[in-house]
Amino acid sequence: MAGASLSTVFVNPPLSLHHSRARAHPKNQWRHAKTTSLSTIRAQSGGRKEDIVIVGAGIAGLATAVSLHRLGLRSLVLEQAESLRTGGTSLTLFKNGWRVLDAIGVGNELRSQFLEIQGMVVNSEDGRELRSFKFKDEDESQEVRAVERRVLLETLANQLPPDSVLFNSKLTNISKSGNGETLLELVDGTQLSAKIVIGCDGIRSPIAKWMGFADPKYVGHCAFRGLGYYPDGQPFDPKVNYIYGRGIRAGCVPVSPTKVYWFVCFNRASPGPKISDPSELKKQAKELVRNWPTNLLNIIDQTPDDTIIRTPLVDRWLWPAISPPASSGRVVLLGDAWHPMTPNLGQGACCALEDAVVLARKLANAVKSRSASVEDALSSYGSERWPRIFPLTIRANLVGSALQWDNPVVCSVRNNVIIPKLVRLGPLLEHTNFDCQPL
Repeated sequence: MAGASLSTVFVNPPLSLHHSRARAHPKNQWRHAKTTSLSTIRAQSGGRKEDIVIVGAGIAGLATAVSLHRLGLRSLVLEQAESLRTGGTSLTLFKNGWRVLDAIGVGNELRSQFLEIQGMVVNSEDGRELRSFKFKDEDESQEVRAVERRVLLETLANQLPPDSVLFNSKLTNISKSGNGETLLELVDGTQLSAKIVIGCDGIRSPIAKWMGFADPKYVGHCAFRGLGYYPDGQPFDPKVNYIYGRGIRAGCVPVSPTKVYWFVCFNRASPGPKISDPSELKKQAKELVRNWPTNLLNIIDQTPDDTIIRTPLVDRWLWPAISPPASSGRVVLLGDAWHPMTPNLGQGACCALEDAVVLARKLANAVKSRSASVEDALSSYGSERWPRIFPLTIRANLVGSALQWDNPVVCSVRNNVIIPKLVRLGPLLEHTNFDCQPL
């Protein structure tokens, strides 16, 4: 059915093109959400057939579902966990991320909960200030806030109609059917037939592997991350604080009046064994920075066990004419499933949000025109997004590699010449320019 029009693809039943908003939901309904009954899904959707299935209820998946919903397209989101995966830390969103959140209608709700970051300060490991910046001085339209992952996911999920997310739904197999649809088989034996499949299933995406993508590559360093909690109020100014050492760097940024995100990034030849014991994670993180400013050690001590993690940093370079395209027929990838990147530019989540609105618009326009094909819409999305994603992935990698130098002479030049005299923040923020009109 390659090249089939949208009016041919979306039949029995046709996709609704209504523009009504989802009805109000309890504010924290997703915090303790459990499995949506498959029998309920079947009763509502007419069996195992779905028009649009999104695999993964992370940032990319939920943002895509909300964007489609705003444009009148229903989707079903499959999530392998038993509820929203709201553990972990926070993520920093720059103005391109906030423009997307405004476009899908949740920006102001999130702004009210998180501090706007005014600037950044770069220090050496002995506490000496190397450089400071104010974001508005470099780019008056810039907006930077660290957002708790849990709150972002719950806010997005609360915009969706009931039963939009099917939990306990781990994908075990994907294949093509004879009629051109995609068959998805879950671990529990459930089979779904989808006209469009959107893979938002993270850096270890089974869908990306099925499409021929190589596994993401380890870049040579790992990161401890956590969310310090100060019940009586955290003591930090609203600035990003970076500390650069030799082969180790760390940083912290206030998230809210009571919470502070922190990280410690360190060189390691291999990712090493996975560690889940919070006390061991804290011990290892503190050992790396034991002689650094005490306020960093204090934040680690103030970190609840369920918000500290250690992860290897990976990325995937989408080489032209070598890497597979973002879509194959009516299967397409978004976010980390397509373009995992290191966090050195703070653009992983921002780019996933951008992906969501670009894809949603292209699909909605194709449906409404009734002349374009699904395949063309997905291919157009990939062609538009690749020139933005590929350079950012490389740039993030190179920035991280430079900041992880461990040669003492090179680090001295970095700290005494490059950062104090040569670095300009304005050009480094140009990638946050992204035009996103309301959906």
